[in-house]
Amino acid sequence: MKIPLVNLKSQYKEIKEEIQEAINRVLDNTAFILGEEVAKFEEKFAKFCGAKYGIGTSSGTSALHLALLALGIGEGDEVITTPYTFTATVETIIHCGAKPVFIDINPRNYNIDPEKVREFLETKCIPDEKTGQPANRLTGKLVKAIISVHLYGQPVDLDPILKLAKRHNLKVIEDACQAHGAIYKFKMKNEKLKIKRVGSMGDAGCFSFYPGKNLGAYGDGGMVVSNDEGITDKIRCLRDNGRGEKYEHQMIGYNYRLDALQAAILRVKLKYLDEWNEKRRKNASIYNGLSKDLDVITPYEEEYGKHVYHLYVIRIKKRDEVYKFLQEKGILCGIHYPLPLHLQKAYQFLRYKEGNFPVAEECAKEVISLPIYPELKRKEIEYIVETLKEIER
Repeated sequence: MKIPLVNLKSQYKEIKEEIQEAINRVLDNTAFILGEEVAKFEEKFAKFCGAKYGIGTSSGTSALHLALLALGIGEGDEVITTPYTFTATVETIIHCGAKPVFIDINPRNYNIDPEKVREFLETKCIPDEKTGQPANRLTGKLVKAIISVHLYGQPVDLDPILKLAKRHNLKVIEDACQAHGAIYKFKMKNEKLKIKRVGSMGDAGCFSFYPGKNLGAYGDGGMVVSNDEGITDKIRCLRDNGRGEKYEHQMIGYNYRLDALQAAILRVKLKYLDEWNEKRRKNASIYNGLSKDLDVITPYEEEYGKHVYHLYVIRIKKRDEVYKFLQEKGILCGIHYPLPLHLQKAYQFLRYKEGNFPVAEECAKEVISLPIYPELKRKEIEYIVETLKEIER
């Protein structure tokens, strides 16, 4: 049996006619950049997230870059984030002339640990006399923002992050590039029910529509959502070469626009996103049930959130041997991520070293992503789990 990590063909076959109709509509209208298709998708996706505004971008990376710029992050500033994420989270900080400040993760959910953020702000920083923002004792630079990454589809515990941000006058960007439709606070004890989708709670929420995402385009694409009209207006201007009216440029901008073909495709797929996420959750539940007797750590769903399983990530000893064996058995798995960013060659100039973030480093040595997608069959999950059992024998 051969099982892919992601199966985009199966999804396409189910909605082929709708997709082709959307593509033909764009081709017939010959409006390929921005325009009505993009505007309609922006409106629908923002509403889906529970945000007032949406701005389509060329990728999740450009969405993060624009959000940072619109929030005034620039030369010499510092931004708190996690070393355990895709490089785009951090490279966009550096593209703004700012510096990332890494905080270790919670081993249970792989997201940034709010308690460690608090500890850094309250013990490693002092309030700046002019702004009241934290000044890093070590560098003397102002900490201006926090990027919270909802990794693998699991929401970050945002309440403590947002409270810290308010107390220290920091901006919050949600990197929701792997968490389309994930819900925060879907059940709380002794408290009124609160339901919010990720991306809608910080100053800006950033999404990627890379093809393999829970909501994926047939090419690159991204989105920033926000409830702040000023931030939205600035991002909308920046993404289109700093343009207001045609050939009237208000600022130095970028060519970070979402094209109409991708917007039309995404608008079709958005209708199915909740259904697809529920199928991912069902498959994750099957994995969890079948894996009870295995010597693995299966994903943990925090009670404050609703995981959407962009990736189904387990932790296992002798990970590299297991990975090789699964590949040989036709099970195409992945490793997200084998080396935390503070140990990557590209970020050596930040002068972090092995041992600085022990939780991220330990997880990186043990994680493996098993196939998960809405169309994955139970018999395929059973085969994967039986293969894992075979390794243990």
